[in-house]
Amino acid sequence: MGRGKTEMRRIENATSRQVTFSKRRNGLLKKAFELSVLCDAEVALIVFSPRGKLYEFASSSMQETINRYMAHSKNTNIEKRMPEQNAQLLKLEVAAMAKKIELLEGYKRKLLGESLGSCSMFELHELESQLEKSLRNVRGKKHHMLAEQIAELKEREKTLTEENMVLRHKAEVSLQLNENRETVENDENGEEDIEVETELFIGRPGSRRQCNINV
Repeated sequence: MGRGKTEMRRIENATSRQVTFSKRRNGLLKKAFELSVLCDAEVALIVFSPRGKLYEFASSSMQETINRYMAHSKNTNIEKRMPEQNAQLLKLEVAAMAKKIELLEGYKRKLLGESLGSCSMFELHELESQLEKSLRNVRGKKHHMLAEQIAELKEREKTLTEENMVLRHKAEVSLQLNENRETVENDENGEEDIEVETELFIGRPGSRRQCNINV
């Protein structure tokens, strides 16, 4: 006949409850010992009887195992709390950023001359001062850029003037060389134009006429 299945509920009979506790306690201690030996596990077991009597088993040192458990439990709790704390911080940062954006948008509209109905005289004066300061900054930047462009154009003009002078000098030198070359060629041609007188006889022998031809 097979062993019946025990219903998992409190045993009402005190004697039976004590007997069952003694049997299962010994079996639990035995299983803890076997687990520590077979699997090389660090095991600590603490059991209090219904009357408050302590039964314990530790594969090494009970205090060291408890300290290890406390440290591990503390780290686990911290790791569990960190995501929640990070999420809360992110929510606060998002809310603060949204508030800041809203304030900046409102200030921007006021600088553009919009939504001025709720502004006090002091706020209007502050806006006017800010606009004048911004205008001065814009004008200063504009004048600085214009001065840089003028300086750049002057430098460019100077460079072009120098290049123009160099080209003009080259052109004058080239023109002078051409004039000198033409003068030399004319002088040479003038020396070749010398008159040469030759005698030319026309007609039959005895009746020839003499003609003088200058070459």
